[in-house]
Amino acid sequence: MGRIDKHNYYLDLAEGVLARGTCLRRNHGAIIVKNDEIIATGYAGAPRGRKNCVDLGFCKREKLNIPRGERYELCRSVHAEQNAIISARRADMIGATMYLVGKDKKTGELATNTESCTMCKRVTINSGISTVIIRNTQKDYRIVNVNEYIENDDSME
Repeated sequence: MGRIDKHNYYLDLAEGVLARGTCLRRNHGAIIVKNDEIIATGYAGAPRGRKNCVDLGFCKREKLNIPRGERYELCRSVHAEQNAIISARRADMIGATMYLVGKDKKTGELATNTESCTMCKRVTINSGISTVIIRNTQKDYRIVNVNEYIENDDSME
């Protein structure tokens, strides 16, 4: 068995982080890495001191049949990307890479077409992170240059 490549190594770690997530729909794990050092980690969960969806036993967005990608202001959680960014100094994030993995809570399968929401893209832009690497399958991933979030401003649609 050969040595795992660096991107999949960090994606595996992000996948471990998502196991702490408290979302009933989809959990994500994020790791910020710079110069081969982990700067911060994050997973989806309610703000400190508030009850998580798993504690309440329901997801408001699911209860209202809100489709994926819509009405995130109703989401109880702080997203994985946001939690990772909150936990790091901006000076450490400039030029860093964020690794992102998502899993469907009900099936336990990797989430297909994982993508940061519009709010997380904004926070990522301002953090100074330059690259986001997103797991597609257990071995395949895509690399997103954060400048694409700026050039393809989905908040203007």
